[in-house]
Amino acid sequence: MSNPLKLTHFLHGGDYNPDQWLDHPEIIDRDFHLFQQAHLNSITLGVFSWAKLEPSEGHYDFSWLDDIFDRAEAQGTHVILATPSGARPRWLAEKYPEVLRVDNHGQRQHFGERHNHCYTSPIYREKVQTINRKLAERYGHRKSLLMWHISNEYGGQCFCDLCQAAFRDWLKAKYHSLDCLNHAYWSSFWSHTYTSWDQVEAPSPLGDQSVTGLNLDWHRFVTDRTIDFFENEIKPLRELTPNIPVTTNFMGGNPPESHVFTDLDYQKFAEHVDIVSWDSYPNWSNDYESTAQLAMKTALMNDEMRSLKHDNYLIMESTPSQVNWHPYNRSKRPGMHEMGSLQQIAHGANSVMYFQLHQSRGASEMFHGAVITNNLSDQTRAFKDVTTVGHDLQQLTGAVATHRRDARVAIVFDYDNMWALDDSRNYANATKQYWRTIQEHYQYFWEHDIPVDIVKTADDLTPYTLVIDPMHFLMDQAFAAKLKAYVHQGGHLVGTYITGIVDRNDLAYQGGWLPDLQATYGLTVQETDTLYPHQHNTLKAFDKTYTTKDYSDLLVLDGAEPLGTYERDFYAGTTAISRHPLEQGAAYYLGCRTDTDFLEDFYRSLDRSLKLTPELPLKKKTPTVSIQVRENATAHFYFVINFSHQATTIQLTQPLTDALTHQPADSTQELPAYGVRVFTDSQD
Repeated sequence: MSNPLKLTHFLHGGDYNPDQWLDHPEIIDRDFHLFQQAHLNSITLGVFSWAKLEPSEGHYDFSWLDDIFDRAEAQGTHVILATPSGARPRWLAEKYPEVLRVDNHGQRQHFGERHNHCYTSPIYREKVQTINRKLAERYGHRKSLLMWHISNEYGGQCFCDLCQAAFRDWLKAKYHSLDCLNHAYWSSFWSHTYTSWDQVEAPSPLGDQSVTGLNLDWHRFVTDRTIDFFENEIKPLRELTPNIPVTTNFMGGNPPESHVFTDLDYQKFAEHVDIVSWDSYPNWSNDYESTAQLAMKTALMNDEMRSLKHDNYLIMESTPSQVNWHPYNRSKRPGMHEMGSLQQIAHGANSVMYFQLHQSRGASEMFHGAVITNNLSDQTRAFKDVTTVGHDLQQLTGAVATHRRDARVAIVFDYDNMWALDDSRNYANATKQYWRTIQEHYQYFWEHDIPVDIVKTADDLTPYTLVIDPMHFLMDQAFAAKLKAYVHQGGHLVGTYITGIVDRNDLAYQGGWLPDLQATYGLTVQETDTLYPHQHNTLKAFDKTYTTKDYSDLLVLDGAEPLGTYERDFYAGTTAISRHPLEQGAAYYLGCRTDTDFLEDFYRSLDRSLKLTPELPLKKKTPTVSIQVRENATAHFYFVINFSHQATTIQLTQPLTDALTHQPADSTQELPAYGVRVFTDSQD
């Protein structure tokens, strides 16, 4: 595992905006005192500070930032310095209106909000490089500078003439000719044939939104254009500070779905950052799922971020208490902050950082949780919780050089597939639920403490004993061949309904299912039955009856053996679940969507046969307790977390040390509600 930050301790800190307190230096004085009290060792500066750094064009004021750097260095605090492009100053938008985005109705937006800028605008790119160069020249060699934080939470689209022209250039580079473009978009349908590149426009309610190939390419272009803007941002930083790593904070999706962020392909974007970081805001204490269920979803998002580079990552933002943008902004229950923070460390994070360190007095985020709230007290529950986490991280210094235990199970996730499936004019809009399906397949492994990687189609599959590939609607022939080779080489594969339907251009395959999929799964798919929400079938498998819902594939076996059959409707008695042995491997096909009760039994059977559950020196009584392992060649750290409001116990089956107290651990351990224990066999 790489370590671009060369960390010897976990980072604990977050976003700090002292520019709002420059007329109250006593507040800044007290902030730095409280930072030490809460065991904070890192501050992120300059996010959204462009107007303070360059109050008018070409006139700069770095005096306040100089002072904060001096203060940080005086007490040994790391600085993560942000480039300010996420919120341009008003003078820039007024003088150069082309920097403002145009929406998909062709209307140029007014100055306001944030991230309201065009990624193509030459003027904006020039101005961003200029301010970034100034920052690098002034602070690039400060001893406290740890990392560059590039912009903030990239996202959004622009439909201006500059972006439309860039999109056409992108298409020309991809397709080379209008004949190839017209074929890829099947544009003869509805007489949409292009006769000039100038006729191509981004999807819009004012024009085309039904050419699915165009929609898919626009998604791809937006990712590529954003990455291109990012690369433009970092040019002066790479030139002047080549040894300072760069990151940008990726996002998880909004509750209640705990979805992946759908605007950008992070699997592609991750290739351009030195270390992955992301902003994690699970809505603990909600009223529609258990703490354990939300913990499973949060674990999956952490595994997704770790898997982007198959390496440790950073939590760039979280909240010590509540946020101000959930539908309901509830505070964390006692113990939950430590619980959630160490969960992320357990999955491979090397930091716990917050938005924000000092609460804003006004404007949009004045009620967003903070380490130091507007009452300026060190007696708040949030401050005490942060102090506890800071103390924990100091005690866990030995775990920084470890990584999450290698996974033998992988789940395939593909952004192109997600975009194409969501846009498909088939099935049911409300029940496609690609990411939720991944969550449901992930659940068994999380509950049984089996590490999982979330892999892209380009990743090597051979390290994994089991690969799960759900709802792979858009699949190219090369990946179908890759799956076939994986199984022939001894791998075990699980596929599902709605797989292998269209190619990379979102064109339907002709002549039936892909031959490599037929050979791998030992069957053909005749059709997919889409059920209404209150319609169900039943499945007979493992000597039990399970309810099926949403989707049912009608299968014809050609070498596969049935593991489960439908019991109702015109396809009663036909195969719903199958297994196809191939040399040393096997491919399983789940032809219908079920509840997690079936997935629990199905994956338990694979777990037993493939011996997936790791040997651990601890025994738990309930799946609401998670045991995750960070390790290296000489030490193991066992993170044991109770994601329940009920106390429980665990048993140690070999001598271990409590990593938080550095004392020998008793064989029976009490775990209170939301309780955390960390054990190690390290001798250090």
